[in-house]
Amino acid sequence: MFKGLHHVAYWCQDAQRTKDFYTNILGLKLVVGLLTDEDHVAHSNAAEHIHIFFECADGSYIAFFDLPGAHPTGADTGIPKWVNHIAFEVESMEALMDGKHRLEAAGYQTRGPQDHGLCQSLYFADPDGNQLEMAVRTDGNGLREKLARDAEANLAAWNARKAKRAAATQA
Repeated sequence: MFKGLHHVAYWCQDAQRTKDFYTNILGLKLVVGLLTDEDHVAHSNAAEHIHIFFECADGSYIAFFDLPGAHPTGADTGIPKWVNHIAFEVESMEALMDGKHRLEAAGYQTRGPQDHGLCQSLYFADPDGNQLEMAVRTDGNGLREKLARDAEANLAAWNARKAKRAAATQA
């Protein structure tokens, strides 16, 4: 069983720009900078790079690889940009709104806050286009328990919908 999230990792174009965004705008702390100067990294096919980690208050990390000469794939997978993202939990609506104001003052576009019932969310992208979210929990008054009770039934309903759609396209 997993104890928790250790880190998620993304590519970045410029480690310094990424550091400035995650420390100055989002308030995270740079805690690791693993620098390789080898032509080949033993555990991968990657050449020299830096792997930087920023720590969240719960001890988890968001990490980035800056690989000279690397470029985003730009592949259009048909998956909307908002699907693949990481959500950072904040303590309160005030903290979420403070984040919104800091991002917008620095010239970043934001969407939200949006009320999802279980949380209020603010959406934005980092300088490399990685999709991010700030979320504050609003799942009190038994909502979390209700969502847990309904999860299996909702998944079964989704599977039935997908099967019906697949059958219709094959007909």
